Amino acid sequence: MRGNFKIRLLIGAAIAVFFVLKRCSQREENPYTGRMQTISMSADKEIAIGIQNAPQMAQQHGGLHPDNRLQAMVDNVGHKLVNNSVAKQTPYKYEFHLLNDPNTINAFALPGGQIFITYALFSKLENEDQLAGVLGHEIGHVLGRHSAERIAESEYWQGLATAGSVGADMGGLVGGIGQNKLLTNGRDDELESDDLGVKFMIKSGYNPREMIGVMEILKAAAGPNRVPEFKSTHPDPENRIEKIEASIEKYKSL
Repeated sequence: MRGNFKIRLLIGAAIAVFFVLKRCSQREENPYTGRMQTISMSADKEIAIGIQNAPQMAQQHGGLHPDNRLQAMVDNVGHKLVNNSVAKQTPYKYEFHLLNDPNTINAFALPGGQIFITYALFSKLENEDQLAGVLGHEIGHVLGRHSAERIAESEYWQGLATAGSVGADMGGLVGGIGQNKLLTNGRDDELESDDLGVKFMIKSGYNPREMIGVMEILKAAAGPNRVPEFKSTHPDPENRIEKIEASIEKYKSL
């Protein structure tokens, strides 16, 4: 029995070393942001994942909105942001979808360029510049490769979970930590996307201060009982406003 335990421990250690080395080999610099990331898939794979999952995401939010005029507005603003920024230089296939969800105030992006905004959020926006702020933020998630980074990190933690399970029956604990950290965009991802969104807005001729208006809308929608920042994966709107103002100052001469 003792010999079997030592063998399991050695196998578990070998698996852990393998995934640590694999993670190191997957480190690369994002050419559009300059940030070092762990990435385990190609841009083509990101695009394929986004296209494959887009219909299901739309279905979960009541399908696409039937008003073609409103959809055209979303398309026009989204493509204006892409065509006037570094996003045009990426291999991603940006498609913008207005969802027929009147209740959920949200916008999100799938890897590879599939971007969504619910009618509930769209209807609260006061002008085209605020729409540009929302879509610019989501383009930032795509260009920042945040989903691909989370997937790679999830694979790493799952690998360590396997190593722990083989070596000492700790897989459930390690796996749980990894999932909790990686299923949603983190605070740094959100702040990076805000920063990129401001840059895209300025490059496209939109008023970047309207992104602050978007933060006020999100703050009001969350109400007085919104989740405290330390319990949330998203930074508090007040902190985001402060960072957005810093980004406006940084990019004002573009």
